[in-house]
Amino acid sequence: MLDIKFIKENLELCKTAAINKGREVEWDELLKLDDKRRELIGASEKLREERNTLTKDDQERGKAIKQELKQLEGELRGVEEQFGLLMLTVPNVPDPSVPVGKDASGNVEVRKWGKLTKFDFTPLDHIELAKRLDLIDFERGAKVGGTRAYFLKNEAAQMEVALMFYTLQKLIAKGYTPLIAPSLVKEFTLFGNGQFPWGRQEVYEIPKDELFLAGTAEVPVTAYYAGEILAEKDLPKKFVAFSPCFRREAGSYGKDTRGVYRLHQFNKIEQVIISTAETNNSLTLHEELLANAEEILRDLKLPYRVMLMCTGDMGEPQVKKYDIETWMPGRKAYGETMSNSFMGDFQARRLNIRYKTKDGKTAYAHTLNNTAIASPRILIAILENYQQKDGSILIPKVLQPFMGKKEIRR
Repeated sequence: MLDIKFIKENLELCKTAAINKGREVEWDELLKLDDKRRELIGASEKLREERNTLTKDDQERGKAIKQELKQLEGELRGVEEQFGLLMLTVPNVPDPSVPVGKDASGNVEVRKWGKLTKFDFTPLDHIELAKRLDLIDFERGAKVGGTRAYFLKNEAAQMEVALMFYTLQKLIAKGYTPLIAPSLVKEFTLFGNGQFPWGRQEVYEIPKDELFLAGTAEVPVTAYYAGEILAEKDLPKKFVAFSPCFRREAGSYGKDTRGVYRLHQFNKIEQVIISTAETNNSLTLHEELLANAEEILRDLKLPYRVMLMCTGDMGEPQVKKYDIETWMPGRKAYGETMSNSFMGDFQARRLNIRYKTKDGKTAYAHTLNNTAIASPRILIAILENYQQKDGSILIPKVLQPFMGKKEIRR
């Protein structure tokens, strides 16, 4: 959420940001409600001041003021509610470094790492490899869990656990606090991280319990300090969190239906940072998160590229966003495996996460998040890049100690 003062002082900037992110905002109604809200607040305060000056002989006026206040406060609640709902529809303003574009075609490649894997045989995609080596059971997954469901088996199951533990340990060594986060969350967390109101159709809801299934550990972990005031000396707070993730993929009907690229359920390690409201410092932390994710892919020796996302492909809450795309021979293309976002104080305002500065002032924090590793999508890149002519698959060296073997064979 943006500050209404910022919106009014930078109205054209905010309007341009909404247009570039492809979102419509009822600006006139928003400003009209803000004026009405302020008018009602002023009138209420004036009546309270008058009430404080009344003597015992002014009982009739006291009763009248009480009635007027009741009416004003009722009207104010209604206006505040409408105002709050409209404020939730205002997207964040991108950093000046973000390219303007309507969709993924406007994203800019920042750099590449690694040489694309060359084969002296006809390579297989991860679906065929998984079937031949009994690594993923798609048919029984669909029987039990419906479309986009799967069973990881044998070395694929081991590899996912190895990837999660390796990544967790790596980031703990860098000073990140480990968490295992809940996937069942309250509605305020999804408004807080900015997924609601825009992405409600992507989220599984459990109405009876008034709970939702989170699509990323970003949701519960960013809300960890909701409603709290932290001390500046304790920031930044750095977390590395494991959680199962759930996504309806409502907007992807007919897209990536084969294999394990786009799923309803998967496991992920997420990095989350809560920091001070200093943009330059936050941009440095944004690069740190990106470097952590890149280091993991380099350890796995997987070719990748870093993409700076354009306005139309970055999401409503983001100030700046990178995606990392890893080479997947079966697709003959790079596929997104990590996402890296800087949100400014957008989420902190929604979640009321503040900190006390050294000079005693209170400010909203900045938040950032990054996918450290997500499986089984990353398994696509490993299985396809590490396949051998004899049908076996080599296991990345950094995972071999966890799996107790160097290769996967029939």
